Amino acid sequence: MPSHQGEEEDKPCRACSDFKSWSKKTKVKIQTPSKPEPPPLEAKECPLDKEELGKSTWGFLHTMASYYPEKPTKSEAEKMVQFFNIFSQFYPCEPCALDFQDDIKKHPPKTKTREELAKWLCDRHNTVNKKLGKPMFDCSKVHERWKDGWLDGSCD
Repeated sequence: MPSHQGEEEDKPCRACSDFKSWSKKTKVKIQTPSKPEPPPLEAKECPLDKEELGKSTWGFLHTMASYYPEKPTKSEAEKMVQFFNIFSQFYPCEPCALDFQDDIKKHPPKTKTREELAKWLCDRHNTVNKKLGKPMFDCSKVHERWKDGWLDGSCD
């Protein structure tokens, strides 16, 4: 599967990189105040960077797959395929979106059952994990992780 990691984008994208890399590309200076400022009364929420966006997105997608109907209708199955195709077109990180588009062309969404969708998505996630040098996730545990909670009760 081709990787788009080394390709330059038309414009810097905060969702496609960590904040420091993004700020260098956009020439945003991170200034260190000369004297410490008191902490803000309320913490400001900042836009997600690549890591935060990826983790949140995978969490959402796996959760959605775990709540997908066990036996979806033909219409539900078709809509889920359509969702992933549309999702891959609009994901805010361009290199990530292009990689996902390439991957789902080779491995189209499997939407006949909840188990099939959850396994397909876990395999797609592990494809990304492998590219990034991250550990593989045990796909037999997707529902524990994103729906039911761990068997040891640690989520109760």
